[in-house]
Amino acid sequence: MADAKFGLTDEDLASHPMTYASGVLAGQTAVISGGAGGIGRATAWLFARMGASVVITGRKIAKIDPLVEALTAAGHTARGEALDIRDRAAVRDFWDRQWQNGGADHLINSAGGQFPGAAIDFTEKGWDAVINTNLNGSWHMMQAAAQKWRAAGRPGNIVTIIVVTTGGLHGVAHTIAARSGIVGLTRAVAVEWAALGIRVNCVAPGAIETEGWNVYSEEARAAYPKSNPMMRVGTAWDIAEACGYLSAPSGRFVTGEVLTVDGGGQHWGETWTIPKPDYFKT
Repeated sequence: MADAKFGLTDEDLASHPMTYASGVLAGQTAVISGGAGGIGRATAWLFARMGASVVITGRKIAKIDPLVEALTAAGHTARGEALDIRDRAAVRDFWDRQWQNGGADHLINSAGGQFPGAAIDFTEKGWDAVINTNLNGSWHMMQAAAQKWRAAGRPGNIVTIIVVTTGGLHGVAHTIAARSGIVGLTRAVAVEWAALGIRVNCVAPGAIETEGWNVYSEEARAAYPKSNPMMRVGTAWDIAEACGYLSAPSGRFVTGEVLTVDGGGQHWGETWTIPKPDYFKT
């Protein structure tokens, strides 16, 4: 169950009003990395309610099992596996097992994370941890899935959750570097893989209220509702439905794009994930 203090619980997600028809993904399978997190969890519920079988991965099976149990109890088809997407061999082994279980139609790359800090003080370990998860790990999943689809002669769909990279997000320079790499990568392989019937897109959330907010200071969280002209935060369900749009037939002619879901924040101003320096205060 998600943290009730931050965002939506499993009970909320099981009955949340849904834009899409309940059977639109019937007979399809979606792999959702980082599926036990706030956005991944919401996406797992949405795709399951759209009729897909969902496979949830994450580093800690203890977080995955309760979600799988909740989905199964609600009548959906779900299973989970522990997986560290930074481990290329483990990723290849996962996709081998997945293909033995019938393959997949969708990959939702939701695994990732960052911690706020001044870029000038990043440690080598801290930098590498964020790059290896958000850039390398996402790539490992993308490439391994695409190779399976190519070998099977099957089309596929990839959606990677990133952050808004167009400016105004300060204090997480390492994740901006990683996610900007994913944007460029997505645009490149969307062209290369179009001949294989594989679509590749990104969803860029703005200020979304999930348990992931716990890594930010109370001061930073208090400022987030004013980080966009709508003057509020979004929910994990908003991001899940963006993934749904790109994965359902509604997105069949969309590839190589970044769908930004931030309440207009990228056009508004700045967001500080660390205390704003006095120099910039007016």
